[in-house]
Amino acid sequence: MSLEDKLAAIREMADKRLPPEARAVMHKAIEDLRASGITERIAKAGSVAPDFTLPNAAGQSVSLAHLRERGPVVVSFYRGRW
Repeated sequence: MSLEDKLAAIREMADKRLPPEARAVMHKAIEDLRASGITERIAKAGSVAPDFTLPNAAGQSVSLAHLRERGPVVVSFYRGRW
């Protein structure tokens, strides 16, 4: 199964679990975001990110520039549990 197929299956399962009212709000928000042109401005895979410094899980400051000195970097933003 391809990644696109897996993502489609996840979307379908999520749609079935959500009440119709919530599903409508979410789909409208997605349509609004796409219509705003935001997808044309997002960073693409392989793009070079601007340098920044953020706290890690232990509260220590970590800079992207420092991490890049050691090699390629993958940045993942954990948005927490909703």
